[in-house]
Amino acid sequence: MMNSTQVLYFILIAYFDTGPLKYLYFMIVLFFYTLIISFNVFLIVVICMNRSLHEPMYIFLCSLFVNELFGSTGLFPFLLVQILSDVHTVSASVCYLQIFCVYSYGKVEFFNLAIISYDRYLAICYPLHYNRHMTFIRVIIVIALIWFLSFVLNIYALVALISLRLCGNILNKVHCPSFSIVKLACSDTRHHDLYGLVVSSFSVYVPLLIILYTYMKILHVCFSGSKQTRHKAVSTCTPHLASLLNFSFGVCFEILQSRYNMNNVPNILRILLSLYFLTCPPLFNPIMYGLKLSKIRVICKSMI
Repeated sequence: MMNSTQVLYFILIAYFDTGPLKYLYFMIVLFFYTLIISFNVFLIVVICMNRSLHEPMYIFLCSLFVNELFGSTGLFPFLLVQILSDVHTVSASVCYLQIFCVYSYGKVEFFNLAIISYDRYLAICYPLHYNRHMTFIRVIIVIALIWFLSFVLNIYALVALISLRLCGNILNKVHCPSFSIVKLACSDTRHHDLYGLVVSSFSVYVPLLIILYTYMKILHVCFSGSKQTRHKAVSTCTPHLASLLNFSFGVCFEILQSRYNMNNVPNILRILLSLYFLTCPPLFNPIMYGLKLSKIRVICKSMI
């Protein structure tokens, strides 16, 4: 048996020889990474520099954009190096660091989307009490708690992953997912699997329950309220719902292709599905919120 501390590197076999085309793929990936950085940094600067946007919803959006920079940076530089490399190996320490970044990004994203839905629920259903409930101090505490809790949960999961004894170092992936490393284990993984199930359920179902509850309340107010109330709800909730569906689809794709045998699916499609939740939401969200939220749209136009 081979202990995980003896695995110095992992081999990524999902990459295929593209010859001179690798430079084209490198430029395409670099282009998307540049767009993600540009869009998210631009909106973070817009929110931070304009006092009229120092409201709870925009502060939560700023946290969302920072998280998308964090998640995409955990993937794209790694991809760029691997595309140009002829030997697709990654050291164990870098692999575990990437797992920490990617899974932290996923947890923070779900919790951020849940707290944004709760913020919209208070603004639409209890507008007179909104400022009393959503104070600046409470907003900062909630954001700090989201990030701290996600990091702590992932640190414990990472320690459990590193402690597994591995009987191989070959991953049929283009990056380092936790599921694939667990499949290499030749020791008992019940403790790791149980912890992963509990944390995954907490990280997914708790935010989804919050989102479902808040949107049921918002819909009730919309159907029983005025036309102005319905318009306000639609204008502020549409980008959030689009972000939630986009990210949820990406996570579902990742879980399906990690948990189940998808050898009958073309390799390039498997790669795209596995990268969807790390590429599309960071690119899609700033565009969606920038176009749909009138305050951000007006300020962006004036700045441009």
